[in-house]
Amino acid sequence: MAKAKSFTCTSCGASFSKWSGRCEGCGAWNTIAQEVPLSSGPGSKSLGAARGAQIELSDLSSKETPPPRTCSGLDELDRVLGGGLVASSAVLVGGDPGIGKSTLLLQGAAKFARAGLKTIYISGEEASAQVRMRAQRLGLSDAPVKLAAATNLRDILTTLDAEHPNLVIIDSIQTIWADNVESAPGSVSQVRAAAHELTSFAKRRGLSVVLVGHVTKDGQIAGPRVVEHMVDTVLYFEGERGHQFRILRAVKNRFGPADEIGVFEMTGAGLAEVTNPSALFLSERGQPSAGSVVFAGIEGTRPVLVELQALVAPSPHSQPRRTVVGWDGGRLAMILAVLEARCGIPFTGLDVYLNVAGGMKISEPAADLAVAAALLSAREDAALPADTVVFGEISLSGALRPAPQTENRLKEAKKLGFTAAIAPAGGKTGTEAGLELTQATDLTGFVGEVFGAG
Repeated sequence: MAKAKSFTCTSCGASFSKWSGRCEGCGAWNTIAQEVPLSSGPGSKSLGAARGAQIELSDLSSKETPPPRTCSGLDELDRVLGGGLVASSAVLVGGDPGIGKSTLLLQGAAKFARAGLKTIYISGEEASAQVRMRAQRLGLSDAPVKLAAATNLRDILTTLDAEHPNLVIIDSIQTIWADNVESAPGSVSQVRAAAHELTSFAKRRGLSVVLVGHVTKDGQIAGPRVVEHMVDTVLYFEGERGHQFRILRAVKNRFGPADEIGVFEMTGAGLAEVTNPSALFLSERGQPSAGSVVFAGIEGTRPVLVELQALVAPSPHSQPRRTVVGWDGGRLAMILAVLEARCGIPFTGLDVYLNVAGGMKISEPAADLAVAAALLSAREDAALPADTVVFGEISLSGALRPAPQTENRLKEAKKLGFTAAIAPAGGKTGTEAGLELTQATDLTGFVGEVFGAG
């Protein structure tokens, strides 16, 4: 009995039993292709070395040392990796086109090569001369990095087997194709097969591999989600085109904390590290104005201070606008509903705009109180003191919940010259001298304390 055919969208990875012109999952046109099973390729073209039948078992109580880490010297990159690059690891790096992924990895490759790792940079999108020209612009011409331009997976594995490198960078995984898979490069089958072979090769040979992945229009890494499960670490390189800041964020990390960030600044000579991101995000903050509030947040293990900007204006439309940049739009709707239901402050007939300055993206609920303060400040046209930071989570009942790592947030605010903080009661504040702390138990008390109403 013939096996049923399977069709997969090359954009989002959705599976279908028959072909159609438009994907029902993501709405893209002409992206559905037939998926060929990996076992359908010629048996004589198996990639990599033959697998043995024996399985070695080791005792968890043995004295074997863990895989070593290698620090590149780029502190922000090492921080996101969890303290350095782990041997025999696979790292997937995604980001928008032109955001600086190739620049970051070329600088990282040069750093790791100078630290003693035998490094090979393989580009499937550019010629070796183009990569060398970028290296000259970045001042990396003397770095002991070997360059190659190839897309055939068999040729790449054969070269790596002969060279025995410590670090391999593949730019990008969507351009690599395996000749035992009968589908076009960039398809779901090809991306899955290439990622699997490269990851397995890295684990067997004890080398580290870094894969560059394209992202879709909604910001997710293109291809099947199984690729993110294959690798040890998934990093996203984020940033706004209009800002010079770039943020490297760890979404998954088996060797360190997730949600850790590294901050870089795009300059004419490449990416420069930002050792104090809070000062950088607040550098363009001028005189205190209505709707501007400084939020003390936590990204991974480091405290980061960012500015939240809100604008509230009468709406000429029957349906007021709710526009958010850098935060969750659904959570903004919840904050507006709590302000109206618990505090009696309506936003009906008002357009609401919320922006996180500097191109930063915030996901933690501890920003609720800072968002509420920015909205009320913009609505009442009353500016908060410029030396005050705000943080805390708001529940649907209007109660304020303490944020984790309250003490670290206050220390970061004190270090940057802030003299006052507003936070929920009950958090572990420590003894931060010179910082006036105002604690509130519910949103109504906060509104009455800060804005004199409620």
